[in-house]
Amino acid sequence: MNRPFLIGRFLPAHAASFGKLPTTPLTKGAISKETLEARFNDRSLKYRRKNVQYLIFGQIGMLVALSMTIGAFNLRISLSGDADFVAPQQEMVQMEEMVQTEQIQKPPPPPRPPVPVAVPDDTLLDEAELELDSFLDMAVATDIPPPPPAPVGVEDDDDEIFMVVEQMPTIKGGLKQLYKYVTYPTIAQKTGIEGTVVIKLVVSPEGKPTQIEVLKSVHKILDDAAIAGIMQLEFEPARQRSRAVSVWISIPVVFELK
Repeated sequence: MNRPFLIGRFLPAHAASFGKLPTTPLTKGAISKETLEARFNDRSLKYRRKNVQYLIFGQIGMLVALSMTIGAFNLRISLSGDADFVAPQQEMVQMEEMVQTEQIQKPPPPPRPPVPVAVPDDTLLDEAELELDSFLDMAVATDIPPPPPAPVGVEDDDDEIFMVVEQMPTIKGGLKQLYKYVTYPTIAQKTGIEGTVVIKLVVSPEGKPTQIEVLKSVHKILDDAAIAGIMQLEFEPARQRSRAVSVWISIPVVFELK
């Protein structure tokens, strides 16, 4: 193995140890073996001294840090006088208890009214043909029994209440007249009660409201106000075959907050 880097002026003193190069006398300016060894020993001595210094300084630093830590834990601080601490004034906030409002539950709607059935007009019966030439036997005629008495409890047609007629009744003065008589209760306005009340009633042949019922309720206060207003109305009566009759009708009364 060749060692060309050993040839020259850098390490000529060690070239002879490999046995590859002939020992030649040192040229001018070359460094001798003894000089190199002295330099290496000097550097190693300086290195050892620095290591010893680093070790000593490290130990001294650790001792100082440990003593300061122990002294800090054993240090007792005493105040010469009583210190007055004034707490800042806090703002007082008063909490008001919120009263839970009760919601008014609407009653279930009433059942639907029956479907109106049209009343058929009276059927005209064909006139029976009379035999004017027939002989009238007086003896036989006197033997005819009297007609049966009229049944008790049968109402006249005037008392019949219709559902649908040819001409339905109308309010005298229109709906404006209705709202003149209907008063929106103040307590209902303050509590926010509103809605539409449907009143079912019978208009008599004289045009008077009778048999008043609440078909759709919102609240008892509004129901009573609607009934009180309708009781003061006057109607044009219903007519069936040009005759005033009684009939069922429904009137919606609207209560709305503005």
